[in-house]
Amino acid sequence: MNPDLHYKQADENDIDFLLALRIKTMNPHYETSGLSTDRETTLQRVLYQFDKANIIFLDNQPIGLLKVDRTFTNIEVLQLQIDPSQQGKGLGKKILMDILEEASLAGKTVSLSVLKTNKAQHLYKSLGFKIVDEDQYSYFMETERE
Repeated sequence: MNPDLHYKQADENDIDFLLALRIKTMNPHYETSGLSTDRETTLQRVLYQFDKANIIFLDNQPIGLLKVDRTFTNIEVLQLQIDPSQQGKGLGKKILMDILEEASLAGKTVSLSVLKTNKAQHLYKSLGFKIVDEDQYSYFMETERE
């Protein structure tokens, strides 16, 4: 499978889409974790490092969000959300494999955090991420630098 994925820098016109996406993809995990799901908190999560937000398109339809922070030694996946209607098709795995390849070529680690209630942690483990720390709600995972 080689999906036609491409990215566009998010702007203020995308906030409604991103807010709806976050509510669909993340609020169930926040609710299960006992974390706030009110609109203002959700909006703050959307706006967090908004300059790094990219809308994911599949066949010219917006289907998700990717926020990545690249530093000299690390690529941190801040947020990766795929619309539930598009989940289970290998899209998140493809996006992460592309990031892992970029990091490998540059000699960087890849890091991310995942809520303990989010089953995506199984995908991350299958791609070689290891838990390096945790707090009450999340696992902090990273790959080894090559």
